[in-house]
Amino acid sequence: MSIIIHENARDYLNNQILKKMKTNNGLTGAITESAGWTAFLTFLFFLLKWNDNPAPDMLLALPFFVILYFLFFSIGKEQVVGRMKAWINSDVKKSVIFPVVLLVLYFGYVLINGQNPFKGTLALLPYLIFFPVLVFSAQRKNAGKIGWLDFATFVIFLLPTTLVDFSPKGNLPFNGSGFDSVFRIVIMLIAVYAFGTLRGLEEIGFYPSLSWSHFKYSILSWLAFYSLVMVIGYSVGFIQIVGHDSVNRELVTKIVLALVVTFLHTAMFEEIFFRGILQNMLAKRIGQSGNWTAFWYGGVAILIPLALLVGYTLKGGMQWFPALITALLFAAARSVEKMKISQAGVYTSLAITSVVFGLVHYHSGSIVYIGFACMAGWAYGYTYIKTRNVFYCALVHTLVNVSALMFGLELMK
Repeated sequence: MSIIIHENARDYLNNQILKKMKTNNGLTGAITESAGWTAFLTFLFFLLKWNDNPAPDMLLALPFFVILYFLFFSIGKEQVVGRMKAWINSDVKKSVIFPVVLLVLYFGYVLINGQNPFKGTLALLPYLIFFPVLVFSAQRKNAGKIGWLDFATFVIFLLPTTLVDFSPKGNLPFNGSGFDSVFRIVIMLIAVYAFGTLRGLEEIGFYPSLSWSHFKYSILSWLAFYSLVMVIGYSVGFIQIVGHDSVNRELVTKIVLALVVTFLHTAMFEEIFFRGILQNMLAKRIGQSGNWTAFWYGGVAILIPLALLVGYTLKGGMQWFPALITALLFAAARSVEKMKISQAGVYTSLAITSVVFGLVHYHSGSIVYIGFACMAGWAYGYTYIKTRNVFYCALVHTLVNVSALMFGLELMK
């Protein structure tokens, strides 16, 4: 009997060792891959920005650029998230170490460049960084079910990032024009860490991957959306084709730079929040409720009147356009839901998120643009449904934003 017990104990120990070795190998591979992506982006950073900025500024920004983007490419990976969860293990003290590191990097970069991090709106940054971390550290017992506290945390965290001008944002390099700012990178990292690692929200999809099928979905989503925009936009005078005088090296460089900057600065930021977190949480919440129709009717009752209000508070014709697009998107979602080709609530969450995404572009001042932004939200959200990866959503977003430059188009108000 004792021999059997010893053998069982030995087998258990061997299995645990093998499991740990496999995990370590997976983590090593993930970190190596992140280092590769960071090296590639650093190469582009020097290639595209060296001539636009003084060498000392570039070199001063370099270590911060490398560290932050290495974290950027690592924080959402399954192996990294799993290891961080196991290490933190509900310990609040450990959970705040990562935000402290980010805060030190941000304030350190600002100080090195001669700015006071405790002056003006930047003094509010610690609240913004620690708020979701502390909320989810205290909520870990209910990590399995999406609740209204999760949505409240999302809104309270997101609104200051868009409504408050945190300055200095810490451009990389500080006094020049780089790919992004320390502020945006830190906010993205905190969002993924708080909602992914601490809250346990699955399928945020914040990790780079190379997949032909995902790339195909991204390109098809972009082409389908922009073809529709071209037809509608040209017919109502929103789009004019001006073309390019010539296709030369300067134009190609400008397009490449626009693609990289848009992807990192605008697209990734918005796709993390609207697709990776909001649409993701909403789909899970609707699925847990078992009643997608209630959310569908609620979305229609709130968002169509809101779209009408948005349209009729702006100057110009076609005030009904945002409301029409909203109605069409919800009709499409209802049709797909009834066909039951995916989990119930997935396309209802897509419609709600798409319209919210479009309406928050109210600041553009263009009625037609807001309607198209709702449609674009559907294209980005559909890509998320098919890929579960916000990097591909951001790819579609980037291509849409840079299409006017690529095709020589002029967008009218």
